[in-house]
Amino acid sequence: MLRYIEGPEVRITENDGIFLDLEFYHTKDKLTALEPHRLFPKSGGNRYVTLLNSEGEEQAIIRDVANLDEDSRRAVEAALDEYYMIPRITRFISMVDTFQIWMWTAETDHGTLTFEVRNHVATVKPLYDGRVLITDASDNRYEIPDYRKMDPRSRKMIETML
Repeated sequence: MLRYIEGPEVRITENDGIFLDLEFYHTKDKLTALEPHRLFPKSGGNRYVTLLNSEGEEQAIIRDVANLDEDSRRAVEAALDEYYMIPRITRFISMVDTFQIWMWTAETDHGTLTFEVRNHVATVKPLYDGRVLITDASDNRYEIPDYRKMDPRSRKMIETML
């Protein structure tokens, strides 16, 4: 039975990294080891988060994480941050083209990373607010929060790809 969560009727706690436990106050029902996923990962933010059991079956949907109590909200946000970890690029060190396969080295909020970009026209997506989403050849995702605020050298490097 799929349940919709408005906020105050549940308590959500962490259960090993990206998993959560859910307890309904009124019925005392408890669901364990649920994995949160955003139903609208690019546009929805923390609204409409589904909770899946170990078989991948939808158990509940949180309409808006902001409506949860503070401890539950923090648990859900931490699990989502872990699951949707996307390194944010702060500057580019190099972009080298070898037979139309680009090797990029960038500084990110998770350290210096080197990754391969094949068809930059299809895998580098500029958004209206200055953000840039990048998917590498291994299907890993990266984000530039606002390319217009990067240092001049990095900005010049990425602008050739947009």
